Amino acid sequence: MMICTLCPRRCGVTRDAHSGSGFCRLPEEMLIARIAPHLWEEPPISGTRGTGAVFFSGCTLRCAYCQNGDISHRNMGRTFTPAQLADSLRRLTDMGVHTISFITATPYVHRILETLELYRPPLPLVWNTSGYETVETLRLLDGVIDVYLPDLKHRSEAMGRLCARAGDYFDTASAAITEMVRQTGLPVYSDEGIMTRGTMIRHLILPGLTGESIALLDWVHDALPQGVPVSLMRQYVPCNNVDIKGLNRPITAREYKRVRDHMISLDLPGFLQERTSASAEYVPLFGQDESFV
Repeated sequence: MMICTLCPRRCGVTRDAHSGSGFCRLPEEMLIARIAPHLWEEPPISGTRGTGAVFFSGCTLRCAYCQNGDISHRNMGRTFTPAQLADSLRRLTDMGVHTISFITATPYVHRILETLELYRPPLPLVWNTSGYETVETLRLLDGVIDVYLPDLKHRSEAMGRLCARAGDYFDTASAAITEMVRQTGLPVYSDEGIMTRGTMIRHLILPGLTGESIALLDWVHDALPQGVPVSLMRQYVPCNNVDIKGLNRPITAREYKRVRDHMISLDLPGFLQERTSASAEYVPLFGQDESFV
């Protein structure tokens, strides 16, 4: 049983083995929706053989438009003990994946640390997150996580509040990303091009909000050391029955070009997604027998 203040919402509620009454509604024991090789992350994460992706149920942000709504909003998943997760990490390692990715794992930090005491894969460990993290929780991972893969979603208080009930999103995420970069330094890559250490920032362009995207890229350029890569994502499609005005369509080619050209003008290193990425077909299968190695 724990009194949870792990995420920026700092609910301070009790989470026991089977239930929780905080924002995420998660129990203390791990709920996991998928454990399998995943080929659709950035090239330095997935490489040619994939990342060993552990999709944790629940989310501390729960964006209205989330493409993984079944797990982020509705907590689909199966219970795992640290010993069971350690066994799964061994199987992923034996399958030859390049990295191990812990995805939306913040509510389970302590259980993950217990897991890694039982078995730490001899691979880069990736923390794939919404960016909505506390510096205090991230410091529990200092020296444990090799690569941070945070989102940087919203610049304005209004959009943070509208999309995720988190008006403090930018202030919180910018402090968190600064801490991630402090921990990891600039990226280091293996001979295969796999990131073995560092922080890569993801930004999803949203329809009608290219001004926010440009402001966020400016922040990365001005506030972080030169060389921190950005993955500029054009995959937005309306998901999760989103009913926010303006977010009911994909982005246009003109919107993408405006943000892409600004990123290039800033000379930010990183990656640009293909147009074909804007498809719900890339949403993995969650919660089924075949979802777990």
